[in-house]
Amino acid sequence: MIDDGTGLLTIGELARATGLTVRTIRYWSDEGVLTPAARSTGGYRLYDAGSAARLELIRTLRELGLGLTDVRRVLAGERTVAQVAAAHVSALDAQIRSLKVTRAVLSSVARRGASAEETTLMNKLARLSAAERGRILQEFVDEMFHGLRAADPVIRERMRATVVDLPDDPTPEQVDAWVELAELLQDPGFRARMRKAAEFNAADRGPEVPAGASLWFARRLVQLGARARERGIAPDSPEAAEVLRGLLGDADPVQVLERLTSHANDQVARYRELLGIVNGHGPAAAHREEFAWVVAALEARTDG
Repeated sequence: MIDDGTGLLTIGELARATGLTVRTIRYWSDEGVLTPAARSTGGYRLYDAGSAARLELIRTLRELGLGLTDVRRVLAGERTVAQVAAAHVSALDAQIRSLKVTRAVLSSVARRGASAEETTLMNKLARLSAAERGRILQEFVDEMFHGLRAADPVIRERMRATVVDLPDDPTPEQVDAWVELAELLQDPGFRARMRKAAEFNAADRGPEVPAGASLWFARRLVQLGARARERGIAPDSPEAAEVLRGLLGDADPVQVLERLTSHANDQVARYRELLGIVNGHGPAAAHREEFAWVVAALEARTDG
């Protein structure tokens, strides 16, 4: 403290009192967030007790990560500490989300041994917004059902309501699954197979066919196929014929087989599994074994 009865502090004394360096205090003064209370006759900056309290607030805000612009606004009374803190929390949340995605992508790249091109694609797809992910899925569904007015409305609405809910902090497995799913949804071959499946569905629809019939058939297929496998019934055995009658009724086995080999392929099953992983539900049951049993039983009784 200078010995003139004013109680003012030199910058060196202020540094010793606060534990900050002279260089830091001088920088904040130069930036206009810590204005000296006065100047000595030699032109040196002098600070009062209020400056020390102001300096403590500056240090606190800076340690919390606020920029000098926000600090200056708080000290000028333009914004409250609470307002600046709320805005900073939002910014930090965005940074944390970005870091979590970065970590998941890097973990996935390291585990897969991805190339530079694959790494670029994974990073791009992982950072798409929810709206952009939804657009990829909806474009796929729109192409699948375009012009098929007779398609089962329950199936169509279920597909349209499907979401890709990649979380803000995805696991490496979810990043892997989303990248694979995005590539699958944009694959022309997969789109053609799903379009054919929708065409089969529409061709079966008539005034007498209730909505949701396709879902009922799929559930019935899984149930009967599972029971047959549990009982050890071979697909080419006489007992298998009884199972098929319970499933098909009067339907043409050849047409049903054609539909199942369109529906029950590895890519369609993988599509269901990937959606479950991305959305955090775990891989959805694809019932590959049950479908395979029914297909084998049909093939044993047709030219297929």
